[in-house]
Amino acid sequence: MRDLTPDPSTLDPEERAPREQLLDLQLTRLRETVAHAYDNVPFYRRSLGDAGIHPEDIRSLEDLRHLPFTEKEQLRRNYPLGMLAVPRSQLRRIHASSGTTGKPTVVAYTGRDLDTWSSLVARSIRAAGGRPGDLVHVAYGYGLFTGGLGAHYGAERLGCTVVPASGGMTERQVTLLRDLQADVIMLTPSYMLVILDEFERLGIDPRESNLKVGIFGAEPWTEEMRREIEERADMHAVDIYGLSEVMGPGVAQECVETKDGLTLWEDHFLPEVVDPVSGHPLPDGEVGELVLTTLTKEAMPLLRYRTRDLTRLLPGTARPMRRMERIRGRSDDMIILRGVNLFPSQVEELILRVPGLSPHFLCVLSRPERLDEMTVRVEARPEAASAERRERMGGELSERLKQALGVTVGTDVIEPGLLERSLGKAKRVLDLRPHPPAG
Repeated sequence: MRDLTPDPSTLDPEERAPREQLLDLQLTRLRETVAHAYDNVPFYRRSLGDAGIHPEDIRSLEDLRHLPFTEKEQLRRNYPLGMLAVPRSQLRRIHASSGTTGKPTVVAYTGRDLDTWSSLVARSIRAAGGRPGDLVHVAYGYGLFTGGLGAHYGAERLGCTVVPASGGMTERQVTLLRDLQADVIMLTPSYMLVILDEFERLGIDPRESNLKVGIFGAEPWTEEMRREIEERADMHAVDIYGLSEVMGPGVAQECVETKDGLTLWEDHFLPEVVDPVSGHPLPDGEVGELVLTTLTKEAMPLLRYRTRDLTRLLPGTARPMRRMERIRGRSDDMIILRGVNLFPSQVEELILRVPGLSPHFLCVLSRPERLDEMTVRVEARPEAASAERRERMGGELSERLKQALGVTVGTDVIEPGLLERSLGKAKRVLDLRPHPPAG
């Protein structure tokens, strides 16, 4: 793979700033953000008032922990635009979550917000190895989801040519990638696997494509999946992080020269990690829930937003800004199986250690009697699809799962192509357990 380390002279000044200078900038912007939210958002005026806090009380970054959290449910209760800090006439775009678990969460942007977002995604693509003049194939979904348009405008800001492919029509994706010779692809890692499968189904070696880097986000993935993608496509695979409530993609980006976690763009977002149960702040290096405070958002500033994403903060390497470890899972996606806490990403890691198993899997939860049970349904690779081989791989996976997770898990190794393919975020859990009726 090619060396894609960016020329230091092309980095933004904030990316190269000494830590002390960054901390001063963060405090200035934090005080401005708290005052902006307090003065213009009734929710924050009440929330801060109930906590006995006035914007003038923010005198150091340590004072951040005295602010109350913002929860996703509070955004839903203020649906659609109750969290606005600017007149509606100043908005230039609105995005929203899918709303599959309730009312969607709406995020709005002023012109300056869109400019900031584009600049941060451009910074992220450059950190990933993209350069002005590259052709960027965007296979995130377009529309209310922030992924497609966020990647699109960031790539254009960097000076790239964009192919707005969106998701789906996988054979066409392969045709466009081959014929237009894209340098960069941006999509979910699970959909990248689908595209690689399609390359091979069509008899095309994906290693012969022009792709030099894939920028993957919107779902947790593992080092094992990184290795698989890099080996099958002969390209760099790096992680991007964001969430619609805070901005969209571009909150943090893994740097291609280190691939050791995502650099948080701390000049625009102030990160914390807290205990998911107590909410108490944790020191850098300890795993907990990521909490983000926006520092430059005009339309919808967020104070101490609980992301539910589990990670830890680490010192900077490629940049002076701190890194966050790749997301391990979400606190609200955690599977509790007979008293053991586990995440689909742990299962994926173990699957990819068994030769012959593919990354296409589903955790099926059931309760046939009194206790919950889980079966990992996973596809064999085409070259390992015989009944005898599938039985042997299932036994090896069962043993690995028991040793690593401390609980007995069933396995069902099936023939290739039987699991539904994701065109966006992968579905990793199928819950068949009976649930009590609502109300």
